Amino acid sequence: MQEGLRYLTIGLSSVKRKKGNYLLETIKSIFEQSSYEELKEIAVVVQLADFDSAWCEGMVQDISQKFAHHIIAGRLIVIHVPEDYYPVLDGLKRNYNDPEDRVKFRSKQNVDYAFLLNFCANLSDYYVMLEDDVRCSKNFLTVVKKVITSREGSYWVTLEFSKLGYIGKLYHSHDLPRLAHFLLMFYQEMPCDWLLIHFRGLLAQKEVIRFKPSLFQHMGYYSSYKGAENKLKDDDFEEESFDIPDNPPANLHTNMNVFENYEASKAYSSIDEYFWGKAPSTGDFYGIVFEKPIKISKIKVVTGTEDRQNDILHHGAVEVGEKIIGSKKGRQCTTYLRLGEFKNGNFEITDLEHKVLFDINCMRILVTKSQKEWLIIKSISVWTSQTPNQ
Repeated sequence: MQEGLRYLTIGLSSVKRKKGNYLLETIKSIFEQSSYEELKEIAVVVQLADFDSAWCEGMVQDISQKFAHHIIAGRLIVIHVPEDYYPVLDGLKRNYNDPEDRVKFRSKQNVDYAFLLNFCANLSDYYVMLEDDVRCSKNFLTVVKKVITSREGSYWVTLEFSKLGYIGKLYHSHDLPRLAHFLLMFYQEMPCDWLLIHFRGLLAQKEVIRFKPSLFQHMGYYSSYKGAENKLKDDDFEEESFDIPDNPPANLHTNMNVFENYEASKAYSSIDEYFWGKAPSTGDFYGIVFEKPIKISKIKVVTGTEDRQNDILHHGAVEVGEKIIGSKKGRQCTTYLRLGEFKNGNFEITDLEHKVLFDINCMRILVTKSQKEWLIIKSISVWTSQTPNQ
């Protein structure tokens, strides 16, 4: 981390809306949901991107009054780019048969973001894009840091913390000048969120890397485009997101017949992906062997997905184990304790540190009755309590 740089810059661009302006609430949400320690590591850059100077001046006054101490502390910056600096916005190509005013709106938005990204390029190590009508979940910065740390050593261009448009897209700050040029180069071709997908692909990140739960949510009912109703809601959003599982390092294995590349590791990762096995039989298992013995406070397992609601574990149980034998790949536990059964494809248990007195080396999901449906394990979440006695 460079000296003097903050960890994360949060960029948002705002224009005058016909109905309902949420900008002040968004800024408030960013600051309110962050602890004193987290605030030291973030910078918020608000771009007032409307050409109506009276509106911009009014917003500057409101922001200065409400957030004066954040401005003085250097963590809130408000910017504006005069209209003269913008390229032509009238008479542009009408790709996708969009009406002319829609083309103008989305093309200007691309340029707005290009200016904003360019300004933010040297403020911090990472940058995340929000909109001006977003609620943040509590301690979102700590979650972002945890996720970035977990990706150390792997290549990524964009990490996503929300399913919606360009909200919650996170970049390395060193990529921002390139991204700004890219948006300027193709500003009239397509909407910003499409361009961002192309940018990721061109820099050779093929798959979306999206984290659950979402850290950011739309609060706006009205879109900034002509006050159109915007009913987008992210069903993965959790306001109290600091309850993120720990999922300590572990080896994962299963004797089920894995479908294509939906392998065992995908149920245990923090990314939005899953394990998928063909029709399991009684006695089949999904096993987790932790690298170090741990104390567990809570376990949650979710099977099936919204579009495959029958691919759940119809009859199964969760067990934890101790007394490890074998070496490297062949490590396994000799004694298991059953914690409970699945209900409607889900399993959850809390207060586990008081129910299991041994240090846990293994955990397994057991199929207790054969089923003809395939099995999706959507997520396995493990929360640890303090480190066990060595």
